[in-house]
Amino acid sequence: MSISSSLNAGVAGLNANATRLATISDNIANANTAGYKRMTTSFESMVLGGTSGGYSAGGVSAVNTRMINERGSLVTTTSSTDLAVNGGGFLPVGNISEVDAGGDPTMALTTTGSFLLNEDGYLTTASGLVLLGFPAAADQSFPPVARDSDAALEPVRINTAAPSAEPTTEVLLGVNLPADETAAGASGDPIAQTVEYYDNLGRTQGLTMTYTPTVPTLGNSNEWTLVITDSATNSGGTTIGEYTLTFHDHSIDKGLSSVVTTTGTAYDPAAGTIAVNTGSGPVEIFIGTPGNDDGMTQVAAPFSAQTIEKDGYPAANQNGVKVDENGFVHALFDNSSSRIVYQIPLAHMANPNGMQAMDNQTYKPTSESGSFYLWDANTGPTGAIQGYAREESKTDVAGELTAMIQTQRAYSSNATVIQTVDEMLQEATNLKR
Repeated sequence: MSISSSLNAGVAGLNANATRLATISDNIANANTAGYKRMTTSFESMVLGGTSGGYSAGGVSAVNTRMINERGSLVTTTSSTDLAVNGGGFLPVGNISEVDAGGDPTMALTTTGSFLLNEDGYLTTASGLVLLGFPAAADQSFPPVARDSDAALEPVRINTAAPSAEPTTEVLLGVNLPADETAAGASGDPIAQTVEYYDNLGRTQGLTMTYTPTVPTLGNSNEWTLVITDSATNSGGTTIGEYTLTFHDHSIDKGLSSVVTTTGTAYDPAAGTIAVNTGSGPVEIFIGTPGNDDGMTQVAAPFSAQTIEKDGYPAANQNGVKVDENGFVHALFDNSSSRIVYQIPLAHMANPNGMQAMDNQTYKPTSESGSFYLWDANTGPTGAIQGYAREESKTDVAGELTAMIQTQRAYSSNATVIQTVDEMLQEATNLKR
């Protein structure tokens, strides 16, 4: 009957507005919670209709949705491992208690976190979340892994106790050899140059380059003999490479014309390199490509080392960590060098709002959210990973207080409906007297 359905509709209205007040309370309580995603409550009518001209009230139901796809503003912090996603995508995290128990952590997702190294070297938050990433190989590369699964993710752990060293494998040799020294009547004195490099143990070694000009009877030879010795091989007494360098006449250009190998690895004209075997392994030396002045040159100027560049670094202790915008985790050392040790991907799915919300602003993919894919940060649909930053709560306190007033009035109105139905039923009972 209609009057009974009115009572049921009033009760449904009370329940729906009580639910909305609960979400408003949650949002206001988390107004200062970093990375908090606000809850919204929408009302859906339930229509029962009626027969023979009567009408039965169906009432209302409340539907709650957490707006996980919304992003709050980013605020600057003073910690390099305070992370936030600037754009789309989610950081993969796990529970450190699962790691401590010797198991693999279950992946959860978040958009921000204040990570610090714990006593075991894991990057964790105060609430027990550990950052997950792909570990780097020894050469700082990343082998291909399945990106639609979290199987390859590992807790990010930095070994702060072990010193690190990186041997030199590449040297760029940009020097100018004086053209006048290859002219008739020149002294023919050799020019020696030592280039520092690092061996496999992080020790400093030296490659000595001795340039001896070919002095002709007439004109200019534009030719030099390069002899390379290594301090790590028999105290530098053994030649590890000898080459004849011929330069173009300056009327054409000032770069190399040809390189003839006497001993050592043959010159690669396409790459412009020679590879020498030092006491700690091969080192590739770039001297320039024929017809270009991108390496060694010969002009009528004194000898000068214009550009000497090398990779590697000596033994050093780790003293910091940073994460760049592409998700690469760099271990920082006290000699100003760094090493890539992990890559943090960003997860993307079709419907982020369909994920299951859990504690500590984390979310779990579900069938409603769709399957996830682990993208490299700053590629595809994902944004950059911002260090020294946290994401603010998405709660708008002014808007929530306005919604609270509306909810209170709606609740009072539904209570009035119930009170009116009660009075009408009382009147119907009095008809009997």
